[in-house]
Amino acid sequence: MSETIRISGRLVAAARALAGVSQADFAEASGLSAETLNQLELGGSSWIKSENDVEAVKRGLDHFGVVVLEESHDMGAGVRLKFTRADVRQISRLEGEGGMIGSDDAP
Repeated sequence: MSETIRISGRLVAAARALAGVSQADFAEASGLSAETLNQLELGGSSWIKSENDVEAVKRGLDHFGVVVLEESHDMGAGVRLKFTRADVRQISRLEGEGGMIGSDDAP
């Protein structure tokens, strides 16, 4: 995600909807309180001004695999997933395989 992308409450709400996560889950992953996240989303299309809040939202977006698309000449800003649905299924399968837990350090 580009450092120049501005994020609005409406984009955060769209990202949550796309990822299919609740405000509580997004707030926990981002490090924001649920109340703060709710206030940001209620701000609608106004830009999030606090750098701390923007960084927290970026953490949440990254955690749930959401990318913010910048405004272009003919289109407004938007959100999309980093991975295709097939990628997500494969990642879930690999993470759910189980097995013995061992050190990743090679001798």
